[in-house]
Amino acid sequence: MIQFSYESDRELFENAILYAEKQVKRLIENHPDFYPMYTNSGKWKHAGPAWTHWCDGFLPGMMWLFLRHRGPDKQDARFWMEQAIRYSRPLESRKTDNDVHDLGFIFFSTYHRWYQMTRDPQIREVVLNAGKTLAERFNEVGQYLSSLVAEDSVYIDTMMNVGLIFYAARECNDKRLRDIAVRHCMTMRRFLVRADGSVAHEGIFDSETGEFLRTSTQQGYRGDSCWSRGLAWALYGFTTSYEYSRDPRFLHTAEACTDYYITHTPVDGIPPWDYNAPPENRSIVDTSAAAIAAAGMLRLCRSISDPMKGHFYWSTAIHILRNLCTSYLAAGDSEWEGVLKSGVYHLPKGLGVDESVMWGEYFFVEALEDALRTMHNHNQNHHFPRPETHVTVH
Repeated sequence: MIQFSYESDRELFENAILYAEKQVKRLIENHPDFYPMYTNSGKWKHAGPAWTHWCDGFLPGMMWLFLRHRGPDKQDARFWMEQAIRYSRPLESRKTDNDVHDLGFIFFSTYHRWYQMTRDPQIREVVLNAGKTLAERFNEVGQYLSSLVAEDSVYIDTMMNVGLIFYAARECNDKRLRDIAVRHCMTMRRFLVRADGSVAHEGIFDSETGEFLRTSTQQGYRGDSCWSRGLAWALYGFTTSYEYSRDPRFLHTAEACTDYYITHTPVDGIPPWDYNAPPENRSIVDTSAAAIAAAGMLRLCRSISDPMKGHFYWSTAIHILRNLCTSYLAAGDSEWEGVLKSGVYHLPKGLGVDESVMWGEYFFVEALEDALRTMHNHNQNHHFPRPETHVTVH
């Protein structure tokens, strides 16, 4: 039996969520109805470019997580419900936005969590529409969901969004949608995941013939390097795809990416922004990649049949969270408006480097909430939680 003795971690994680709540309240009081992406010198409101609006779901997503953590009858629950709805509702129109590949980020963090809370069929319908819209990006000859930049491009980031198509396929009993999702995942593992578990950020195809041409990158160091946030997207995304499909190939890929992360990341679990970064910026870390990886490992450990390996992934995730809480929380800086310091948005463009970034905030809170819920369930049931029959964490 796997034993837990994490009372100090429980207190540490509870305090971190309380601090995140405090910072989000501060954000919505100072900048109401603003959807931030990254800080500039610790401030959310600034004139820096956004590049794309793929982050709008993360702020309300954190609110849904706060509500889930507290429970509907606890202090502040009504406040977080009202704010979560207030910030989620304006996103509904994007359910038909076919110009981006990021609809999973937007709707899994908001409307899907909203539906889990209320079971309102109209809320569910928004999520299903978004999944169907995302599937329209599928390139039949290349067998991939094209990225927002071009028809011949695909990002590893899409592994975090393809789950929205899996969800719509399951809920609508639509074999065509499921086939699109599976084929996209197969293309990603074939061309963007390397034999050692590292990943490329972008793949370039001949959009007419479907021939794979080369790897590239928009945010990593080089086309042949391993951008750490892309690796985290992959380990989390293939885990989610396995949860929906039960295809063992996706579980194998998730494990390979996770093992690369663990093997090549410094002992504290916080990776460099790119594992092949040049000497002049090799010391730059990305806490957002660490938060995503921790959240992904907490999901992955439930799908591993070997209890020792599952426990290893669990323990690694807890180790990462512990170090994020003790070394990177902004709590000691009263002027800082974010939660986690040392995140990276787009280093080549010089955007959001050594700052707070919204996806880092969101997945940090998601991982904290998951870890605390698992600890609580273990204390109640005295066993390590197994996978749920349906995906509930997005």
